[in-house]
Amino acid sequence: MNQSIKDKLAVLPAKPGCYLMKDKYESVIYVGKSKVLKNRVRSYFTGAHDRKTQRLVQEIESFEYIVTSSEIEALILEMNLIKKYDPKYNVMLKDDKSYPYLKITSERHPRLLITRKIKKDKGKYFGPYPNVIAARETKKLLDRLYPLRKCNNLPGRPCLYYHMGQCYACSNNPPTKEEYAAIVQNVSSFLHGGYKAIKKDLTKKMQQASEALNFERAKELRDQIHHIESVMEQQKMTLNDQADRDIFAYSYDKGWMCIQVFFIRQGKLIERDIAVFPFFDEAEETFISYVGRFYLHQNHPKPKQILVPLGTNTELLKNLLEVDVHTPYRGRKKELVKLAEENARISLNEKFSIIERDEERTIVAVERLGETLNIETPHRIEAFDNSNIQGTDPVSAMVVFIDGKPAKNEYRKYKIRNVDRPDDYETMREVIRRRYTRVLKDKLPLPGLIIVDGGKGQMSAALDVLENELGLDIPLCGLAKDDRHKTSELLYGFPPQIIDLDRKSNEFYLVQRVQEEVHRFAITFHRQLRGKNVVQSELDNISGIGQKRRRLLLTHFKTITEIKQASMDDLMKLGIPRDVAENIITHFQAANIEKQ
Repeated sequence: MNQSIKDKLAVLPAKPGCYLMKDKYESVIYVGKSKVLKNRVRSYFTGAHDRKTQRLVQEIESFEYIVTSSEIEALILEMNLIKKYDPKYNVMLKDDKSYPYLKITSERHPRLLITRKIKKDKGKYFGPYPNVIAARETKKLLDRLYPLRKCNNLPGRPCLYYHMGQCYACSNNPPTKEEYAAIVQNVSSFLHGGYKAIKKDLTKKMQQASEALNFERAKELRDQIHHIESVMEQQKMTLNDQADRDIFAYSYDKGWMCIQVFFIRQGKLIERDIAVFPFFDEAEETFISYVGRFYLHQNHPKPKQILVPLGTNTELLKNLLEVDVHTPYRGRKKELVKLAEENARISLNEKFSIIERDEERTIVAVERLGETLNIETPHRIEAFDNSNIQGTDPVSAMVVFIDGKPAKNEYRKYKIRNVDRPDDYETMREVIRRRYTRVLKDKLPLPGLIIVDGGKGQMSAALDVLENELGLDIPLCGLAKDDRHKTSELLYGFPPQIIDLDRKSNEFYLVQRVQEEVHRFAITFHRQLRGKNVVQSELDNISGIGQKRRRLLLTHFKTITEIKQASMDDLMKLGIPRDVAENIITHFQAANIEKQ
């Protein structure tokens, strides 16, 4: 713990508020809240912690805090700060998953739509429907049964849907406002639970079609009935009052939490949502933050009532969400909360083995690699590889691994500008220079470790640019391959020494994955560039062929082979002048003679 942190800890106020933990790059890596800032923030730097909290604390170089006047203000501020900074350790609030809803618009002739966004536009929303396929099929069914508007045509200009019997608004004699309102009411009643009468009617029609040996129609009706059941009757656990509710419960162990949400619609449990994530605060506060984020930042519509387990601060959630939040103490509602808790516990136990295995392959492997090299844990690794064929089209590529996982949005491709002959060392110099000049200029995060695909020569070239030209002190490794082009040795230091890594260890598998990924990325880029240049060079060497004519030829003939086989008339029909057409034919004839 540095002196700056010690000084700030000594003067922390005993008031509610939010705190922002920062790393050595001044990036916000974690945002939390507390009823008593003084106690919460100090707890990170005292006592024993589990491994994941230790990782967080190891990265903290400074922190800030914001005092609020109440706990609910701290909760709202925490959610806004997480949305602003997107800290890497606030993983539980990063899921922007949304569910589809059926919507009846508020237009003169309302439409039935599927949407994932809830807006204050006077429309009627029904859902959510986690089974998106069944939701679409239900809309198709309603489109057949109740022909609401599908188009923007004026009356008298029928659309395709009108001829299919699914859009009356654009007919010559559109329905009156009252008639259309009745259709809208039927759709609304269906989605509010009146589907049972529709299902009964469809069942009767299916039986009649079957008796009439119209099996195709019977099958269509049977499928419609199944779609209704999959959306409206998927679960048989019910509450008698037909109200819409969301039931939350959670379980936690070993610094991980699982939250289960049961969606009750028209009194039936239609689906559930599961979230598993590490947490760093008190369990109840983390749970409350999740529920707040679920509705306010993920835009889930608020139901009539939210049920939560015993021990939850229901008054805080009521004030935050402005909806009835209740802890049931008896009856069917209590049983459903207990059921959600049991599901959360089971899901957490099931996923622990997967989570621990993933950690062993990623962040734990990164930590052990840092220990082996005697450097700080390289949370960010950047790796480079060059690719060319006999010096032609030289390229290089960089991949980034953060905490042992590829961060593909940070991958970079480089066309080599200043190396005109096969020279892997100079290519490495150019790429390292360009990459870290940009990093310094734009104040981008520096890696904890750089890996170059190669041995002593590539390492020496990269190290010379980093230290002597840019003044950077970043650990650098080289990766050598065996005769089967597989990762063989990890080199470190100068002069480079072979680092003894157990070939069955996760840290060896990590550097192997890094090398294979950067090689794949470089080769893919080189093939794309070379293929593009092959097509262009064939035509660019012909007098009279510019960008427009090249595009015209390739659009019409598709391939160079077809252009070679084209006659004078074929070329001139495209508007190619005679002299240019002659140049094309002469060029490819000469090329064929050279090959012979």
